[in-house]
Amino acid sequence: MEAVNKYEQAIKANLQIGDYSLVPLLEQDIFLIKEWRNDQIDVLRQKQKLSNKEQSHFFRNVVMPSFSEPEPKLMLFSFLYKNRCIGYGGLTNIDWQAQRAELSFLLETSRACNSSVYRNEFSIFLNLIKKAAFQGLQLNRIFTETYDIRPLHIDILEKNGFNSEGRMRGHVRVNGQFTDSIIHGFLKDQYVAE
Repeated sequence: MEAVNKYEQAIKANLQIGDYSLVPLLEQDIFLIKEWRNDQIDVLRQKQKLSNKEQSHFFRNVVMPSFSEPEPKLMLFSFLYKNRCIGYGGLTNIDWQAQRAELSFLLETSRACNSSVYRNEFSIFLNLIKKAAFQGLQLNRIFTETYDIRPLHIDILEKNGFNSEGRMRGHVRVNGQFTDSIIHGFLKDQYVAE
């Protein structure tokens, strides 16, 4: 029996809401994403600015192989508005046996700086990634880790049904200061109930 391609499985869930859509990460978007990651480094696990060479290496050696792996460890998507990349995200640290994955998301820097745009577009992304995770991939759980310096991000998660599951105190250093990380989770049962 041939293995099912996980990206094809996810996309069958119709990852589109109005003019917004998710598609497997496009190579043409990787340098935009690199800039956004470098601009927003304080909210990421990334420790130093990325170079074009590092970004290309990551895409070639990590992302591209995930497109054909039977059980990829990560699945990344370009987040499009009218077919233009405005962000990216997906599922990382995937454990197929436990049917869980960590959620990642980053919006174009200028859009991320506008709280109403961020609230709207992050909410749309969350709805799309839930479809991918629970309808397409049949996962049981998605979770996030968010630094406590992001109250808007946390509020959006909670307004979209993610439950706060714990706080790791003094877990990370941001700009030389220790800050907490907050874990949120969302279960397939919640998705089905919605």
